[in-house]
Amino acid sequence: MDGRVYQPKNSMVSKYRCPNPRLSLIISSMILVTGATGFIGRTLIRQLSSLGHPVRVLIRPSPRTPRLPKGVSVEVAVVSLADTRGLRAALRDVDVVFQLASAENQGSRGDLLTADIQGTANLVEAAADAGVDRILYLSHIGAARASGYPAFKAKGIAEEHIRNGKVPYTIIRTSLVYGPEDHFTNNLSRLIRSSLGIFPIQSGGRTVVQPVWVEDLVTCMLWALDNKETLNKVYELGGSEFFTLQQIIETIMEVTHHRRLLVPLSPITLRAITVFLEGILPNFPISSFWLDYFAVNRTCAVDSMPRNFGLMPARFTYRLGYLIRKPWYQRAWDFLMKRTKALRPR
Repeated sequence: MDGRVYQPKNSMVSKYRCPNPRLSLIISSMILVTGATGFIGRTLIRQLSSLGHPVRVLIRPSPRTPRLPKGVSVEVAVVSLADTRGLRAALRDVDVVFQLASAENQGSRGDLLTADIQGTANLVEAAADAGVDRILYLSHIGAARASGYPAFKAKGIAEEHIRNGKVPYTIIRTSLVYGPEDHFTNNLSRLIRSSLGIFPIQSGGRTVVQPVWVEDLVTCMLWALDNKETLNKVYELGGSEFFTLQQIIETIMEVTHHRRLLVPLSPITLRAITVFLEGILPNFPISSFWLDYFAVNRTCAVDSMPRNFGLMPARFTYRLGYLIRKPWYQRAWDFLMKRTKALRPR
């Protein structure tokens, strides 16, 4: 992490020549990223940094060290989304805002009203006052104010705040996003490994999702900024394949070589067990919000990504190598070699 102050206007950064002409227009813009310590946020700021782009990240006040990617130069603004005065200061000289902040991954301990709904409303108002050129908001397929599921309802209301605001916007709704640091496939893999021979699954579950590779999603987010036709529009993005939860679990078991007997449970029973375990185990990897993701179909046209952004989505089954764990002795050897190399005199 780096505390350097960038000057997006008339700076050396604005003279950078991007090898990809589709991204050339955004190189001179100061970008603010909220939710930068999350899985998608970390991937996004890595790509922005690799382009030589000035990035400012919004970090909420916390006694913990923020989980930002190592070796990435960014400005850090420690501000809560509830602090409207602090938001105005953090948005100084900012041209583009990526609003990724959400309380979903905190499960029952998260406050969707404060983080997702009111936080987005505060950000939109502050961005209008600061003269921000565009807000790009990451939402869910299925987001709607009328939804009966808290996460989708919160995203739907947040979308309304953005559409009714004074700042041009682009809203990207996604199906489930996966990648090396996700809370989706990694948490499922952890649960499968820790289960004793059997694994509970929702009975009668024919709901389907379209997993999208995180690098594909971030690339589309960046390309959207270079296309004026994406202003004030909503896009839905998914992968090239449809899966039920059972098919996803079976695929993960096959990749990780941990076979379990799938035991069907009613949706009410499975949710009750999840809520109970989430309440007594602080780091339980599955939340009631997570179950909501599989409560309704979360799909879009298969050609949505190539049609709107000219990118062919990665296949889910080809990108799960990060779930394969090395044997304990190989991990111990790798750690020993790393420590030995670090102790060698230079």
